Amino acid sequence: MKSSVFEVFWRFLVLGLYAFGGPTAHIGYFRKEFVEKRAWLSDQDYADTVALCQMLPGPASSQTGMSIGYGRAGFLGAIAAFIGFTLPSAVIMVLLALGYEQVSGMPAAMGVLQGVKLFAVAVVADALINMGKSLCPDRPRVTLAIVAAGFMLLLPHVFTQVGIVLGAAVIGYLVYRNQPVQAPTSTQHIGGKTTALVCGVLFLAGLFALPLFVTDGNSVLGIFDSFYRAGALVFGGGHVVLPMLQAEVVHAGGVSPEAFIVGYSAAQAVPGPMFTLAPFLGGTYGGGFNLSYALAALFGIFAPSFLLLAAAWPFWSRLKTMPKLRAAINGINAAVVGLLLAAFYNPVVTFAIKDAQDVALALLAYLLMVTWKLPIALMVPLFAGIGFLLY
Repeated sequence: MKSSVFEVFWRFLVLGLYAFGGPTAHIGYFRKEFVEKRAWLSDQDYADTVALCQMLPGPASSQTGMSIGYGRAGFLGAIAAFIGFTLPSAVIMVLLALGYEQVSGMPAAMGVLQGVKLFAVAVVADALINMGKSLCPDRPRVTLAIVAAGFMLLLPHVFTQVGIVLGAAVIGYLVYRNQPVQAPTSTQHIGGKTTALVCGVLFLAGLFALPLFVTDGNSVLGIFDSFYRAGALVFGGGHVVLPMLQAEVVHAGGVSPEAFIVGYSAAQAVPGPMFTLAPFLGGTYGGGFNLSYALAALFGIFAPSFLLLAAAWPFWSRLKTMPKLRAAINGINAAVVGLLLAAFYNPVVTFAIKDAQDVALALLAYLLMVTWKLPIALMVPLFAGIGFLLY
């Protein structure tokens, strides 16, 4: 029995209110809710859906939710799943952007922000270590990650990042194209091929044609274009989007490095997708608060995910078994680790670590989060308080 659009929206809204822990945790929440509890899809179909979303650029957990919503109520169901799951964290991040300029100059607030930035050092370090272990298991991928980091540090530009991703795809294909791939376990297809073609064309138009119409980067269309490009070219979502967004929006007249790190830290503490960092960055772009920029950033960063999914849905059971595509993504994933390593140095470390005391506090944050498993929802207020007392 198919669900109503409202039911899809409601189930995902409830999840969006308590789904802490990042994309990996979200995928666990989805399985418990929609496979075990409600039986909206089988365990095998869910695993295949997750595999497809991991292969496409964009936020994997949000894409998984969109796919579940589409399978239950069509395109409107996919939109309802996206809105429900994203709404709580997006509202929180927009409100944070609204109040950021008013408090960022106050000494007490600056202390709080410094504590949060030190926590961000630990968060990105943990993500970097874990991603390195899983995505760079051999010498070719370790080498690719280090080379990518070096290029990004020496030539810090968004086009450098695009070139790294494309080059890594070619290298991944050449090195891993003969790896065996598991045979398909499902022949299910969802969506029409005509609709898929239209969405695929729209995705490419947004990536290649939209920039031709941007005459002013500090406009609603310019903001949408910047965040669209970030959402379209980042594999894995979550922490992986950090270097792309940093290259796109952190510059004079854009988002300050301090605001970028504060927003990234806050995105760890709210439920729902980490891509809701985007409305905070859009809202603070250029100094002051701009709601239209915040909304442009929010929809810009998620639009590529929806269009790509709609283009892939009719072919997903075939896509997940393509060895050449998987080989290319092996290279891309390794390069992503290198890009995150470069972003860990700049802006995370360079704008958070000032002295030995900052190093000690960042190490403490890593110890509490990784070894003692303190929840992120507790860590953010804890280090905000430490920053308030010490700075």
